[in-house]
Amino acid sequence: MTIRLRGHHLLCLLGYRGMGYSDDFCTNMTIIYETLRTSPHTEVEIVIGPDDVCKAYPPDKAYHCEGTVYGLDAAVLAKLGLSANERDSWQSICSRVAATMVPEDISRLCTTCPWEKYGVCSEGVGLVVNGQPLPKVGS
Repeated sequence: MTIRLRGHHLLCLLGYRGMGYSDDFCTNMTIIYETLRTSPHTEVEIVIGPDDVCKAYPPDKAYHCEGTVYGLDAAVLAKLGLSANERDSWQSICSRVAATMVPEDISRLCTTCPWEKYGVCSEGVGLVVNGQPLPKVGS
């Protein structure tokens, strides 16, 4: 199984705690998150543009998957030393996060994200940096 992810979703997944745009979106995001959390050897393919998370974005909301997030994707990939079409395990991507990031990077990279204010992504980066596991959704 390969999960296709765009740059900024690599960090969103670290902070995912069950919040999202709709029930369908949360169901999809929870499946992806729990797959990666419980099977860290799962292969991730880095993509440009809409990915496996975007496919469940609610049709009644303003669709941003093709908009301003491309710059954030590029910034995250540059920070992690990753590029489009690269494939690696989730565990290896988390190791890159641990080696290249600090929790405060989220507030610098994700200034336009509506979820940044909750602090969950910074918390997730902190867990990875400290070698701690990501929590089960809902715990």
